[in-house]
Amino acid sequence: MQVVYTMCTSIENDSNADYQPIRHQKMKEKTCPLVHALELLGGKWRLPILYHLSSNSPKRFKELERTIVGITPTMLTSNLKELERNGLIKRQAYATVPPTVEYSLTEIGYSIIPLAGQIRDWGIRHLVDLNAQADTERC
Repeated sequence: MQVVYTMCTSIENDSNADYQPIRHQKMKEKTCPLVHALELLGGKWRLPILYHLSSNSPKRFKELERTIVGITPTMLTSNLKELERNGLIKRQAYATVPPTVEYSLTEIGYSIIPLAGQIRDWGIRHLVDLNAQADTERC
């Protein structure tokens, strides 16, 4: 099977006439890699979950719930399942009473952490710029 990733922009508007699609081993057409990454990482809670798992991993469910301010147990559960399904985290269940479950990052999950740090830094700069802009508008 083969996957053909289509471009993010149309080929007619592309200055690179030698464009060749990226080919992989499955038989399914995907959107551009940027859209694929956003499908995996998009949403309000996925990057914060990955970011918190990057330090002092593995973590139990309640640890994550306490650490990530504002997340509900339902949202945490659904996001953890989705991240596990996408291979970004692994879930380890232990046969104890009560049952113990720990979550940790996979190798692919760890590869996202530098990107998450850059997004966090960008967010800080953007907030500073917004605050500076708001201060000048008040004058």
